[in-house]
Amino acid sequence: MIICNLNICWTSLLVLILVILFAMSSDAGEKYVSIDFEVFGNVQGVCFRMYTEAEGKNLGVTGWVKNTRQGTVIGQVQGPPEKVKEMMYWLSKVGSPSSRIDRAQFSNERRISKLEIRGFGTRY
Repeated sequence: MIICNLNICWTSLLVLILVILFAMSSDAGEKYVSIDFEVFGNVQGVCFRMYTEAEGKNLGVTGWVKNTRQGTVIGQVQGPPEKVKEMMYWLSKVGSPSSRIDRAQFSNERRISKLEIRGFGTRY
């Protein structure tokens, strides 16, 4: 009788361990997020890139920012999900003091296991 109960306990414990290990392995390699952005409005000639770079560094995310020929600002942000969300809010609602943001589009959101960009900079 005791052996049966031990077998049930060991089986349950083994199943529990396997479930925990599977859950940990599926998230372990995806601790960062990468997202592309484009900001529309009066965002050129108002130090938007400089302020974006400063905000990215302040939040501790990595990425880049660049003006387009169409008068928008594009870029990419990478980092912990909560910090990337803060940067997305800043890009869509705050911006530089002299800017006027009409809208911000975010695309290509993906989970990444390590940062692919070092630092935060302006591209030309």
